[in-house]
Amino acid sequence: MVCFDPGVLPAIDRYFQITARGSTLARELRGGVVTFFTMAYIIVLNPLILGFAKDADGRYLGGGAEPNLAAIAAGTALVAGVLTILMGVVGNYPLALATGLGLNAFVATAIASKMTWADAMGLVVLEGLIILLLVITGFRRAVFAAVPRPLKVAISVGIGLFIALIGFVDAGFVRRVPDAAQTTVPVQLGDAGQLVGWPTVVFVLGLGLLITLWVRKVRGAILISITVTTVLAVIVEAVGRIGPAVSDGGRNPGGWSLTVPRWPAQLDPTPDFGTLGEFHLLGSFSAIGIVAAMLLVFTLLLADFFDTVGTITAVGAEAGLLDRAGVPPHVDRILVVDSLAAVAGGAGGVSSNTSYIESAAGVGEGARTGLASVVTGVLFLISMFASGIVEIIPSEAAVPALVLVGFLMMQQVREIDWTDPEVAIPAFLTMVLMPFTYSISVGIGAGFIAYTVIKVVVGKARQVHPLLWIVTAAFLVYFAIGPITRYLT
Repeated sequence: MVCFDPGVLPAIDRYFQITARGSTLARELRGGVVTFFTMAYIIVLNPLILGFAKDADGRYLGGGAEPNLAAIAAGTALVAGVLTILMGVVGNYPLALATGLGLNAFVATAIASKMTWADAMGLVVLEGLIILLLVITGFRRAVFAAVPRPLKVAISVGIGLFIALIGFVDAGFVRRVPDAAQTTVPVQLGDAGQLVGWPTVVFVLGLGLLITLWVRKVRGAILISITVTTVLAVIVEAVGRIGPAVSDGGRNPGGWSLTVPRWPAQLDPTPDFGTLGEFHLLGSFSAIGIVAAMLLVFTLLLADFFDTVGTITAVGAEAGLLDRAGVPPHVDRILVVDSLAAVAGGAGGVSSNTSYIESAAGVGEGARTGLASVVTGVLFLISMFASGIVEIIPSEAAVPALVLVGFLMMQQVREIDWTDPEVAIPAFLTMVLMPFTYSISVGIGAGFIAYTVIKVVVGKARQVHPLLWIVTAAFLVYFAIGPITRYLT
């Protein structure tokens, strides 16, 4: 018989400061589960992004002649699980990490096509090591502290709008216009301006259920919504046999966006870790030259650097964990773990890992400490052995949480002084360009540049922190990286 030590719970409470931060054990557990469910899609999506791209030798990730999606999925879950647990234990912050979307697409399309997959992952490891060095020297924290409070608020609000848009797009409620080059609008309602398909109905019902539960202050609203909507989705698929939105048979406008909610034919409990350790640290330098390789590293570094700044700020603001300067507790530890995540992602062969804004869903459920991250990380590790069960959850069931969290983060907009154009204009550009360009880094960069330029033209250049001058210059290079690369190479 196993005896439970009653001293364990007080010890956990003290270590994670659960009571001190106004939370409870139940909220932390619930928040960790919700965060996992809202970002578990990366276990499915990352293999789809990386797994079908060929390197310069015509090989797929893992070195094979055929895609190896299972290995990428297992590696994705393993690295995400270990680093998220590390964030919880070391950083004590309700922040989960996994392969960065956008970064993985950049690695697949712009880097691996020019070299081997091992060389490409070596660049990711190198980028992570450089960021880690910036953290150890204090530069990254200094930049974090140098960002004016209104811009930090704008970053949080912009990310809220961004993840709400991600939710609507992943659910098929908002879609790209197929012939966008010939029309006046890039996106539209549903397909051809109309909502189509049962998956969209599932999303709408899930969102309605979540809002109903939330306004009635039902505990576990997000988790209940995801669970109930997933069950509904499984029933709908079993009856209607809807299938995916895109398949070998062509486009199916009424299909499921990312995951078809059906029980897999078989569950293989043995994970394949074929991508782990498949990297050459400096192989890219001989493959494409030192200048071209360093430009790619710079692009990865800048995107990773400020995506994290924005995410940490947004999650901390939603959780009420920021100080008056907008800095979270133990920020150095948080940044070290995030930097190690980039290294681990490259070493694991699954692209750079970074902090996930979906963590805000867990915060919305009440998470305030690193214990929630430990829960999320453990679930990622478990998913290595039961990825088929995770794949049952369709995005249509999970993304209503992102829409709700987007609303919660939007409420911070009142903290910006909209009567002061010196901060209001940069804040506005930061907020709107994140969803409009589908990039957190672009919004942050535009806001920083606008802030610096406006301070100069109104004769207040001395108010710009010295580090912001460096960051602004770096973002100017970032936006001009295309012509600079063509000129230098």
